[in-house]
Amino acid sequence: MTEVEIDVRGQTCPVPLVECRKALRKASSGDEVIVLGTHPASKKEIPMACESMGLEVLGIEEKDNEWKIRIKK
Repeated sequence: MTEVEIDVRGQTCPVPLVECRKALRKASSGDEVIVLGTHPASKKEIPMACESMGLEVLGIEEKDNEWKIRIKK
């Protein structure tokens, strides 16, 4: 299993979702993609998009104005 971390802090829609999709396409089955961001709308959009793609969202952490979403492919 590999962990892939994408840092999209400071980016606004649709960049975080686009970068997340790119990383998920490259990831192998069982890998974890971790998305770090600051844009509030992306924090809602990314998990919804992942669920619609049949992927598992392992967790969403928030600290100060940043969030981290863990996704399992």
